Amino acid sequence: MPETQDQQKFVYDFTEGNKDLKDLLGGKGANLAEMTNLGLPVPPGFTITTEACKVYLDSGTEPAALRDEVSAHLEALEGKMGKKLGQADDPLLVSVRSGAKFSMPGMMDTVLNIGLSDESVAGLAAQAGDDRFAWDSYRRLIQMFGKTVLGVNGDLFEEAIDAAKQAKGVTVDIDLDAADLKKLVAEFKTIVSQETGRSFPQEPREQMDLAVRAVFDSWNGDRAKLYRRQERIPHDLGTAVNICSMVFGNLGPDSGTGVAFTRDPASGHQGVYGDYLQNAQGEDVVAGIRNTVPLADLEQIDKRSYDELMQIMETLETHYKDLCDIEFTIERGKLWMLQTRVGKRTAGAAFRIATQLVDQGLIDEAEALRRVNGAQLAQLMFPRFDEEAAASDAVRKIGRGIAASPGAAVGKAVFDSYTAVKWSRSGEKVILIRRETNPDDLDGMIAAEGILTSRGGKTSHAAVVARGMGKTCVCGAEDLEVDTKRRRMIVPSADGKDDLVIEEGDVVSIDGSSGKVYLGEVPVVPSPVVEYFEGRMHAGADDADELIGAVHRIMAYADRVRRLRVRANADNAEDAARARRFGAQGIGLCRTEHMFLGERREMVERLILAHTEEDRDAALSELLPLQKKDFVELFEAMDGLPVTVRLLDPPLHEFLPDITELSVRVALAESRKDHNENDLRLLQAVHRLHEQNPMLGLRGVRLGLVIPGLFAMQVRAIAEAAAARRAAKGDPRAEIMIPLVGTVQELEIVREEAEQVIAEVERAHGVDLKLSLGTMIELPRAALTAAQIAESADFFSFGTNDLTQTVWGFSRDDVEGSFFTAYLEKGIFGVSPFETIDKDGVGSLVRAAAQAGRSTRPDLKLGVCGEHGGDPESVHFFHEVGLDYVSCSPFRIPVARLESGRAAANGR
Repeated sequence: MPETQDQQKFVYDFTEGNKDLKDLLGGKGANLAEMTNLGLPVPPGFTITTEACKVYLDSGTEPAALRDEVSAHLEALEGKMGKKLGQADDPLLVSVRSGAKFSMPGMMDTVLNIGLSDESVAGLAAQAGDDRFAWDSYRRLIQMFGKTVLGVNGDLFEEAIDAAKQAKGVTVDIDLDAADLKKLVAEFKTIVSQETGRSFPQEPREQMDLAVRAVFDSWNGDRAKLYRRQERIPHDLGTAVNICSMVFGNLGPDSGTGVAFTRDPASGHQGVYGDYLQNAQGEDVVAGIRNTVPLADLEQIDKRSYDELMQIMETLETHYKDLCDIEFTIERGKLWMLQTRVGKRTAGAAFRIATQLVDQGLIDEAEALRRVNGAQLAQLMFPRFDEEAAASDAVRKIGRGIAASPGAAVGKAVFDSYTAVKWSRSGEKVILIRRETNPDDLDGMIAAEGILTSRGGKTSHAAVVARGMGKTCVCGAEDLEVDTKRRRMIVPSADGKDDLVIEEGDVVSIDGSSGKVYLGEVPVVPSPVVEYFEGRMHAGADDADELIGAVHRIMAYADRVRRLRVRANADNAEDAARARRFGAQGIGLCRTEHMFLGERREMVERLILAHTEEDRDAALSELLPLQKKDFVELFEAMDGLPVTVRLLDPPLHEFLPDITELSVRVALAESRKDHNENDLRLLQAVHRLHEQNPMLGLRGVRLGLVIPGLFAMQVRAIAEAAAARRAAKGDPRAEIMIPLVGTVQELEIVREEAEQVIAEVERAHGVDLKLSLGTMIELPRAALTAAQIAESADFFSFGTNDLTQTVWGFSRDDVEGSFFTAYLEKGIFGVSPFETIDKDGVGSLVRAAAQAGRSTRPDLKLGVCGEHGGDPESVHFFHEVGLDYVSCSPFRIPVARLESGRAAANGR
């Protein structure tokens, strides 16, 4: 019987959950429970489930049983702590923090110090023996609550703090004393009442309930939805809410807060990595408002806490068998664990860590393969800066920060998120420069090539989000003065007289691997990983980076376990040779129309303009030896591997001059009485062949049926090239593919003609060429009648680009630039169906056609040749459906190999 709301449990104590309950408790709640189970020092608390959030989001109200459940758990927490929430003389204070299944750093809301009020602030001061700490905690509560729960503009609070510091003549918050902070509290309360029309709530339970609702609401906030779309996180998961007893890092120099990683998330190297900030609360570290000290410095500041933290980090990494990201607070020398999660990492770190953990015996090779992905491998293949050029006089090094997320990024300097998005949409490459980023900058961070901040460290918002997105980032470049109001960045000179000013629009280059910042455009060179795939660098070589060794090991394992073969979309010998170096196991799509460009276009024009059979045969005879030469080179480059050649597919008008340009040329010639007979005939042909919707017009198999001899010429060229390679002791394995078939009768007619031509060539050369004939499945009707079409096909290759266009009714060239952005923003689809296969629509046709085809012909070879063949998520779908191979552009072959291996490993 399904569980009803009344029967459902909506609240779990930290002692009740575990790390496997992320769907219910969110990542944060599940891991707090896991650390509690491990006996680590976790402040007591409880978690409101994602199910409660989903009820709230669906109905607009909380589940009926939630209030009583929260009350019961709050009462138990008060009993455990020996004090009540907001108690006047000794208040229990709690934090209210979001925690979805998947980490969404900074995208949703947190409120600290819930329970403080005008009455209890004095009690907190008395218990702590520190007036400044109490008033600092209270002003933090009003600031966070005002911004997060009540929707007050956060800048108003920051401006009040800046004014207080200016009035006192200090530059950092910690130089404000208790009296200053007490005044700030009064100012903050005035800001709240003026901006919201209500007073700051003094009743502790009201504070907590409002904060919980704000966290629920933040799931559907603009920045959270944008982040989920970017990271492809489902929108229906909801967030859990963690209510945790407060521990304080802002009680003085023996207190503090920090973030630690069990390995370097930027490189994967083992060691002590993280940031620590004395006399601060956790949000100060993540926000990057105050610059932190390296975590290693904690050993000198508080050795006992440092040693305990090192032991806990080792425990967590061994337990989770992965890089762990940890948030902690030290309260007067006592260490508390506030969060752990499997940490986000750069692409290079992912590969290094995966192989390190295999060597340590913590995971096996299959798990190492699951720990990396194609998007990370693609990022490693991006170019990097040319070090020699960077050191030359052509560019100027202007600063250095923390290498937060690797890569080479070049673009025009912009100083706010809005401009980054606006310029990016206009085709400009931009670098987003901020003092520090916050969640409101997310859309600008996505639009930018890279991110540069003058504050913050490896655990700041900019660093964490950039690493998660695979975006180049340099943080904490303290020597650079960022002036967002005047839209400029100042590079101070030693004497203060010749400061360099970088205005918005100036080109800058940032190196996320070294932290260096340059004025001007630094040239790029191929990445070492591409050099490895090209065969110019070997994993065992003395100069090979540890990363190359890690990539080599994981790729080798992926190749051993994958079932899907990986082919290339390649049209010439050069591309074919590169594809083979990259690991291609054949060519899945050779587009013969690309062989008719350049000087050969005139020959195609003669074919189109031919009025007699003799003229047409002459034009075809002229093209035949050129086509044969192309295929000989291609078969030689792919000797011993299959080469699928698609016969001519695009409409013939694509080989003719543009109608407008040609009309103007003819009109001008006529005005000069200078008649050009060829141009006139061309214009007549262009008009004759003009179609309102060429994609659905005279193309593909229809060309072969309407223009006598066209496909026969191509088939003869393929057969003769194969015979020539046989004579040269080669091993050609040609497959002839007929495009755009919608009915078996079309295929039967073309196949019969092709078989006759092949037989003629075989008799003439005395060889058995063993050529196979198949078709592209790129029309819905072809997919629906696949059982019939398979009777005349040796193979199917799914042309998912055109199949997507015809299933959706989209013209790709038109829709991507017009309304796709709106569709993505409205959540109609999470990702373009041209980028990742639409499993429910296009995918269901692929699945059905594969099953129907093999029901007719069990040995039917199945592949895909659309660019979906190189998309990681789509590759997993094609593995599941049972295709034999995927085919993609040469550069994406390593990604397809890796993802094919991951698909197989996931099925084990």
